[in-house]
Amino acid sequence: MSKEKFKELEKMREQSRLGGGIERIEKEHQAGRLTARERIDRLLDQGSFVEFDEFVVHREPDFGMDEKKILGDGVVTGYGTINGRKVFIFSQDFTVFGGSLAEMYGGKMVKVMEHAMATGAPIIGLNSGAGARVQEGIKALKVYCDVFRLNTLASGVIPQISAIMGPCAGGAVYSPAVTDFTLMVKGIAHMFITGPDVIKTVTGEEVTFEELGGAMTHNSVSGVAHFASEDEDDCFEQIKALLSYLPSNNLEDPPRVDTGHAADSVDKSIDDLVPEDPNKPYDMRDVVTKLVDNGVFFEVQEHWAKNMIVGFARFDGRSVGIVGNNPAHLAGTIDINASDKCSRFVRTCDAFNIPIITFMDVPGYLPGTAQEWGGIIRHGAKILYAYAEATVPMITVVTRKGYGGAFDVMASKHIGADFVYAWPTAEIAVMGPDGAINIIFRKEIEKAKDKEKKRAELVKEYRRKFANPYVAAGLGYIDKVIFPHETRPLVCKGLDVLSSKRQSRPPKKHGNIPL
Repeated sequence: MSKEKFKELEKMREQSRLGGGIERIEKEHQAGRLTARERIDRLLDQGSFVEFDEFVVHREPDFGMDEKKILGDGVVTGYGTINGRKVFIFSQDFTVFGGSLAEMYGGKMVKVMEHAMATGAPIIGLNSGAGARVQEGIKALKVYCDVFRLNTLASGVIPQISAIMGPCAGGAVYSPAVTDFTLMVKGIAHMFITGPDVIKTVTGEEVTFEELGGAMTHNSVSGVAHFASEDEDDCFEQIKALLSYLPSNNLEDPPRVDTGHAADSVDKSIDDLVPEDPNKPYDMRDVVTKLVDNGVFFEVQEHWAKNMIVGFARFDGRSVGIVGNNPAHLAGTIDINASDKCSRFVRTCDAFNIPIITFMDVPGYLPGTAQEWGGIIRHGAKILYAYAEATVPMITVVTRKGYGGAFDVMASKHIGADFVYAWPTAEIAVMGPDGAINIIFRKEIEKAKDKEKKRAELVKEYRRKFANPYVAAGLGYIDKVIFPHETRPLVCKGLDVLSSKRQSRPPKKHGNIPL
């Protein structure tokens, strides 16, 4: 075979690897960003990447585009491994037409997404692009729909992870929004549907890129993102950690690993964690880290809706999803954002066969006109819907308060939990003592000479009779009242017992969650 043919291939490969050229690559580096290929090299196992479609070019003849054809057309696609596990990946190249999505570019993304679904492997998108390529018009919009549709069809089938590592604007934001997890790199990542200039023109508001759609805005205010990364390398480590808790697809179980932490190895200091004063706060994350393998809790959306914690951990090497009310914020009440955060995470775990461990300390839903008018009824109902439809193993631990409808929805026995344990500090009733005696004993209190003294006596008696786990345990609503230090061994044993759990649901196209 002619060596000229070999030289031609090598020349074209080198041309493709340069993307938009040396000058644009240097501009990316000056902006503190890696290139599309550098990102792939940092994330995937060394030497594992196999590229597709490196010679694809656009087909747009107008606006002088026929003279601006760049091999690869703005996105690098293919497959490789992360810690030995197969993944498919696309990495948008900002050096080529600003990373703007177009017909052939989108077709490359669609191809790797289809391969990921066909082979049952996660798909990872490294996003850095300016939205649709204006020169291609409707063709760009069409291929966006192809991507969105595949995102939707892949939802709950394979893990989909989006990392925002540059601008992500207009239609480009919707694909990450449909995926399972979104990571944003501080300082260089921005997401928004309309930018600051358009907002100023339409509404008169003045806002910076960072304020409008920066990493912390979407991690702490909007809840659009799940992780905020300190830099790109931190983002890659977060992706690797996240994948370690997930199966490759919905027909597999999550990987079980040897963490070196024995199931019966307990930290007895947990017995002193819940304060004696029922109104004194504590951080539920402290409970979690004292119980899980090696104290490692990989928290998801830690900056948003802090009154609810969600994340991944392991018990005896098994991957689990952790959900918990957090009394350190808003007294652990459930509000609109906490409802969305909890229900989405529960459904994610259920889709990927990850058992759910729920830690309950909830006095109720957050009261107020803002919550009621904002739709707390609808949003709160998402939690009960998510737990009620889940078929994965579910274990609930009531650490302290479990009042009213909030007790019901937070993975109670009646909503679908397999095992429910309560600590001696648990208080389970329709409502707290103060509210209850005002309803039950209203007339008695009104007649009393010393109303405050009478109220205090009645609260004390109500708390003695009902603010404990034993009434619920006597009815079989609690499987076992346990010492806090017994929690870890029981959860580990429970996960073993429930590993063969099989539960079906009535045949239907899909349910109608109250969105």
